[in-house]
Amino acid sequence: MIVLTGVAGFIANKVADILLKSGKNVIGIDNINDYYDVRIKEYRLKQLKKYPNFKFFKADIEDIKTLDKIFSKYKVSSVINLAARAGVRYSMENPFVYVSTNTMGTLNLLEMCRKYKINKFVIASTSSLYAGQKMPFTEALAVNTPISPYAASKKGAEAMCYSYHYLYGIDISVVRYFTVYGPAGRPDMSIIRFIKWIDEGTPIELFGDGSQSRDFTYVDDIAKGTIKALKKVGFEIMNLGGGNNPYELKYVIKLIEKHLGKKAEIDRKPFHKADIVATWADISKAKKILNWEPKIPLEKGIKNTVEWYLENKSWFKNIKL
Repeated sequence: MIVLTGVAGFIANKVADILLKSGKNVIGIDNINDYYDVRIKEYRLKQLKKYPNFKFFKADIEDIKTLDKIFSKYKVSSVINLAARAGVRYSMENPFVYVSTNTMGTLNLLEMCRKYKINKFVIASTSSLYAGQKMPFTEALAVNTPISPYAASKKGAEAMCYSYHYLYGIDISVVRYFTVYGPAGRPDMSIIRFIKWIDEGTPIELFGDGSQSRDFTYVDDIAKGTIKALKKVGFEIMNLGGGNNPYELKYVIKLIEKHLGKKAEIDRKPFHKADIVATWADISKAKKILNWEPKIPLEKGIKNTVEWYLENKSWFKNIKL
């Protein structure tokens, strides 16, 4: 039995789908918070409830008493913690909730592993930790200078994981994600927003001149890498990213325009202080340890995402961005 947190979220939902299809028993946990429109979370969750090997609990990883009730009832073999408060800019407005979910919530789950002798823990971390470092980003970088409360809260979670590995021998994989996108993506992320805005003829909000670049990674690739991270590794931090030269945002906009058959109107805004100019993952460690590398190129991934949007436009048009 695998406990998977944040199961109504973008990435965890795809992880759950792959695990369930392979016959694994999954306990999904999610508090269904309203950081973004809950209707897309409900859509994702509905896709999983058709599986007989799926159990869902509406619960918060900050609530250790409720977690204890769940963990005491089932024989859990491993935990994949993908529950998190995401978003660099919003973390500056409400830093407290980021620490309580991302750092303290992780501690609660680690305590469950210690108490119930669960020896495998996988946690999602972030490329945001690499701000200001030399590219391509390698896991050996110290990442001691987070430039947002979001990144700092993730660094705190990583440090807590190492403590529990050292003290209690829990086998831990930390996977640092690089700009994940794809069908049913988060509506606060640029690609889904740009698709909807361009299709509607709404000016897209572009921070900076569009030359900022990201190591975009398709959600299916990320999910498969996360599942491979269930492998026994001791304690390892591994990048999961596109691994190629990063793509500029303005190139992504051109791809979206191509597949929608529409031109974007652009509302330019100043580049945000807490944003990173570029991200680029060195994925050699994930290749070596997990035998993982991404398979879906950006052009194919954007095409898939636009097609999903058009197929689901009848209800997605009402989603708040």
